[in-house]
Amino acid sequence: MTSLARAIRAALLTNEPRAKCLATRALVRAWRRGELAWEFDVAMPAAPAWPETLVFLPPGQMPKRGRGGSPRARIALWHALAHIEFVAIDLALDMAGRFGEAMGRGFVSDFLGVAADEAMHFALLARKLDSLGSHYGALPVHAGLWEAAAATSHDVAARLAVVPMVLEARGLDVTPATRARVAASGDAHGAKILDRILDDEIRHVAIGTKHFLRCAEMAQAAPESLWQSLVKRHFRGAVKPPFNDSARLAAGLSRDFYAAIAS
Repeated sequence: MTSLARAIRAALLTNEPRAKCLATRALVRAWRRGELAWEFDVAMPAAPAWPETLVFLPPGQMPKRGRGGSPRARIALWHALAHIEFVAIDLALDMAGRFGEAMGRGFVSDFLGVAADEAMHFALLARKLDSLGSHYGALPVHAGLWEAAAATSHDVAARLAVVPMVLEARGLDVTPATRARVAASGDAHGAKILDRILDDEIRHVAIGTKHFLRCAEMAQAAPESLWQSLVKRHFRGAVKPPFNDSARLAAGLSRDFYAAIAS
């Protein structure tokens, strides 16, 4: 029986996007069927494998997505979203593989489920790019999301504080406005994709928040204070408005967490 850690590592080290999605889905099915041994006998890689053709730029040098309705602007938008979801597959896999032994089976099941969702999101977005005559990898990308994961590879509470509760929560803030622009342009199909992603991401933030609260309880720390200290220490960016308070609250992330450090 293949170990859970080896199966996760293999998916992380799959570089071709469609193959990574298929490997992730197969891994999750095998886990749910009880076909993987509860063994963490290999370490997670320092970084996942990504397509060799990707061109990376620093986040500050990335081309602006723009708000126009030109074909170029639409491709830039969907490409940026596809990259976020592609990296999110690896973020969820690494969460399960790196911290699962200490955090337990429920934690692993939760984040493997997140990984399967992210693979589905990426597949939807990749097909959207194809329909526009483009493809994932046609535009430059940045590695900022993975850098946040690398900076918190030593501490599950820090990883949960930064990745689900800052980066994914930011998606809750910006997706409704993006969805509105897409719908206003007449792209009902694109709006439907964003509706699905937003619904799933609320659940993903809720999963991260749930396990962070557990970490705070084990540390006998006030959750809001612990989160604020970890974000200040490990997150390079700013926690900034506007906030989608209702979606955040639905995910268990009240203003008591972020209002005090918002910039």
